[in-house]
Amino acid sequence: MSRQLGMLACALGMAICADINAQDRATPRKRDGGELAAPPPQAITMPSLYVRPVMFDTPHADLILSTLQVFPANNPWNHNIAKWPLHPNSAAMISSIGRDKVFRYNTDMGFILVPHFQRRINVEVGIYADESDPGPYPVPSNVPIEGWPVNYQRDPDLRHLTLQDVQRDTIGEGGDRHAIVVDPVNRRLYEFYNMKLVGAHWHAAQASIFDLKSNALRPAGWTSADAAGLPIFPAVVRNDDIQRGIVRHAMRVTVSRTRRAYVHPARHYASSLTDPNLPRMGERIRLKASFNVNSFSPPVKAILLGLQQYGMFVADNGIDWAISVAPDPRIPVLHEELRRIRGNDFEVVTPP
Repeated sequence: MSRQLGMLACALGMAICADINAQDRATPRKRDGGELAAPPPQAITMPSLYVRPVMFDTPHADLILSTLQVFPANNPWNHNIAKWPLHPNSAAMISSIGRDKVFRYNTDMGFILVPHFQRRINVEVGIYADESDPGPYPVPSNVPIEGWPVNYQRDPDLRHLTLQDVQRDTIGEGGDRHAIVVDPVNRRLYEFYNMKLVGAHWHAAQASIFDLKSNALRPAGWTSADAAGLPIFPAVVRNDDIQRGIVRHAMRVTVSRTRRAYVHPARHYASSLTDPNLPRMGERIRLKASFNVNSFSPPVKAILLGLQQYGMFVADNGIDWAISVAPDPRIPVLHEELRRIRGNDFEVVTPP
């Protein structure tokens, strides 16, 4: 942790621990619809920082995330795959995605951190309700929708929109509209696909809940907010990853054509194609160890080192060779540098 971050931790810790201690001495909160609970009486240290929803693009979020264990150490998202063997069909799968196509990124997956006593609300789940986890869910009023805020701040035609405009989709953008909520104290993750505020009520096409303390998978054949049935949050490149100098977890990548199959830890496919040269959902792809990362800026180098050591999962159908980076204004524009990398610089690996 940097000296500046350490100083921030001290300042936040003293102020917010006092805040939560005062709350613990107060009369317990009235339960709202049976879902708003008082904070637990036991003493907690760093989790005391979670006394209100915290947006991902803040130093406060960086501090919280620096203490958060996302899945157990032996979870596939945390496997170091630098020495894994090549998949026997690696060359053909890389060719099917595009050896000469450039590497890209989407500033798409923002999220919000909520306290463990966040009020839970109902979300009306639509088309994928039979493959969704039931609510209610701890969704705060300021939950960000995919792309907020960077995609709007950097587009002259969209920068007039407020978060509520985006939540309601007042200009009819459509799209996947992912929404992600993280409860760091209970280590629970809530992800939604096609999330929209209609009147006073939230609607989504799919809702998934993940226990970040567990290696449990979704039922076989079930989708999630991602087509592969995988969680999204663990894959997102965040500002604290960049500041650390390496992304220490697997990332997610989209490709335009996938096979009608999935491989662990994925649970779902989204294709009718059966060509064995196409990647399956959950395929693990690694940046070649021979690729020289030293000529890149520190933010891009952090991503590339992560891709050499942790790789990326094929998680959805979409733009070829595109990973997800948080839409955080503090992360610089990376397009020109990433485009120096080509599909031929990657390889598909398999567990030893």
